[in-house]
Order: sequence, then structure tokens, then C-alpha cells
Amino acid sequence: MKKVLFTPKAPQPIGPYRQGIRIGNTLYTAGQIPIDTETGELFDGSIADQTHLVMNHLNEILKAGNMSFSHVVKSVIYLETMDDFQTVNRIYAQYFENTTPPVRETVAVKTLPKNAKIEISMIAIQDA
Repeated sequence: MKKVLFTPKAPQPIGPYRQGIRIGNTLYTAGQIPIDTETGELFDGSIADQTHLVMNHLNEILKAGNMSFSHVVKSVIYLETMDDFQTVNRIYAQYFENTTPPVRETVAVKTLPKNAKIEISMIAIQDA
């Protein structure tokens, strides 16, 4: 059965999609960009601060689906520029310090929604 996930602790979708959907023991998150949940506007901080914000949004969506970063099996990171790769990679790794990191792609793209510098999506599986 498909369960739509929602948490006010992550940004409201800016299009026709959901924050996350859980089907059985699998959770799919929408790509998250650094949106300030209070203002609904793009957060204009450093790439380090933006990465933390995106990871915090993903954490809240995982929690809404009764999961955590330990359940994540796949991530995709989209960056405005690969010049940010080392910083993003260092911060991203902090969220997986106590668990096995998932498989991942990191891709530089021309433009992200709202001209964000970073977007991350995840797939998580909860063992039966």
C-alpha cells in the first residue's frame, strides 16, 4: 500500500509531487533543495550550510516514514558545480558516520529548481 509522507519540518513541495512516499518497506524521497521552511524561500548561505539544511530536511522525511539514515540504500546528489564536491562530500559523510553509507551518484547539472546549488534525493529500505 502506498503511503504519502508529509512533515512540516521539511519544505512544502513546489510542484506536483510529494515529500516522500513509502510503499511497504521502501521509502522514496523527493529531491530536496535548501528551502527555508519558515519563509518558503531558497536559503542563501554557504554550500556547507545549504548541505546541512538539505540533509536535515531529508532526515525529517525519513523520520516521517519511521526510518533514519541507517535505512538509506541509495542517494543522488545534484550540484550546480563540481567545485562544491569536496565540501558537500565531507558534510554528507557526517550523516552516515554511525552506519554504512549508501550507494550514490553525484552529478553536476546546469540548473536546479529555484537556481539552488544542491539537491539530494534518497531511497531507504527498512528490513522486514
